[in-house]
Amino acid sequence: MLKYGTIAGGNKITAQAAYQILENGGNAFDASVGAVFTSMVAEYNLTGPGGGGALLACPINKTPVLFDFFVDTPEPQPNKQLDFFNVLIDFGPSQQAFHIGKGSVAIPGNVAGLLKVHERLGKIPLKAVLEPAIVAAKDGVIIDEAQGYLFQILEPILSHSKAGEKQFKPKGKLIKKGALFQNVAFADLLENLILEGADFFYKGEGAKIILSAIGEQGLLTKSALENYRVIERFPLMSTFQGKTIFTNPAPATGGTLITFVLQLLEKTKQKNKWDLQTLVQAMQLASNVRHEICTNPNNETQISEILDDKIFNRYLQYFESNSQVSLNNLDPFSRGETTQVSIIDKEGNAASVTTTNGEGCGYFISELGLMLNNMLGEEDLNPMGFHQWPRQRRLPTMMSPTVIMGEKGVEMVLGSGGSNRIRSAIAQVILNVISKGMTLDEAVKAPRIHLEGNTLHYEPHIDIENNLNGYDIHAWDKQNLFFGGVNAVTKTEAVGDARRGGEGIVC
Repeated sequence: MLKYGTIAGGNKITAQAAYQILENGGNAFDASVGAVFTSMVAEYNLTGPGGGGALLACPINKTPVLFDFFVDTPEPQPNKQLDFFNVLIDFGPSQQAFHIGKGSVAIPGNVAGLLKVHERLGKIPLKAVLEPAIVAAKDGVIIDEAQGYLFQILEPILSHSKAGEKQFKPKGKLIKKGALFQNVAFADLLENLILEGADFFYKGEGAKIILSAIGEQGLLTKSALENYRVIERFPLMSTFQGKTIFTNPAPATGGTLITFVLQLLEKTKQKNKWDLQTLVQAMQLASNVRHEICTNPNNETQISEILDDKIFNRYLQYFESNSQVSLNNLDPFSRGETTQVSIIDKEGNAASVTTTNGEGCGYFISELGLMLNNMLGEEDLNPMGFHQWPRQRRLPTMMSPTVIMGEKGVEMVLGSGGSNRIRSAIAQVILNVISKGMTLDEAVKAPRIHLEGNTLHYEPHIDIENNLNGYDIHAWDKQNLFFGGVNAVTKTEAVGDARRGGEGIVC
């Protein structure tokens, strides 16, 4: 029997924070909240208080609940002159333009959401939950290889402002792998959250600092921050090979797309006989149905229509007949700096939480030790174009915190970073465990594919059949963070995805 639980996070320090909280009497929800706040130091380039996320909570013997605290668009402010521009990020073999600036900042939800989860489901005081994060911020963390790489490629964003240059390029040189990264102002922010709760960030002195930093060249307003709300949703539920799968429902898109792919494989007459070609076809159909159905920006839950019988059965017929489906190149390339924590505690409570800060807006707020998100500049979140929403609304995230249950309760908890690769990464790990009978370690480490528009990306040791006609094939020479970062646990295993420096702890 476990003494404390199983933990998987995006970084050793993140996972250790969760371990400390469980050891001190906290439950899975305390540990997940504390781990995420610690990841805002240890995985600075992947998440932060200025971003958004979602947490799927499965309290023992209670109904699962999805805490949706992803970012909102502010109210439309037409004809406003915005600070919104491109920066070019060099990935070595390719370059990509990212949209940042004060006009790229959506209403952040991480602080409100994480504190709401602790308030509703936590067991120990908030001070004890935030202690590991405060210590990490004050004492500093050693930058690992994964974060060192991100500091390097995101330098144009991190050092865009003078405050950012001072924080990330002390003595004129960018901090890198092996350096000590401290963020004392963030520790002060956490201390204020202990004293004042989320009000400090959304209504109090923190809000004033944020609004002053954004000014008139952005879209954040006093009322936008004050009126942000965490939404508790019933998770999207489906069955697959005798297991019950809970994941992120609409308006998020990722959970519904994962469900669509798994249901094609579940309901086809060729059940359990699928191969690489049929998986690619299922991914293609998921992309096609998304673009067919999601045409109305006023309808936040339109993605859920892809699971309606009439629409789903039409695509199931395409799938079963192996019909040639029209290829599309409409999926925008997106990296999405995202991270994941998965936990099962000794009581059987389960938490899966995914958070992000995008790539950051380019303006470091030194008084709070944070950079706000650039979600209004993420192409995958704004398929109708930038700043085109008709009203304040929650943006449609690909985040898909997921829990799989069997007859005796929770069997697996997982999620992934990776923007639009989240859906393919999670689906493949689920298939590896449930359909192929792999151990969790084998399932996460197994090579992956991802279909991006007309391009099929694949990692080494995958045999690509000659009959994948019509696709551009992109072979990667080694496993890469491009293919997501699935951090997953069962009651006996904990696996952090090495693609993104993940760490697993069984304790």
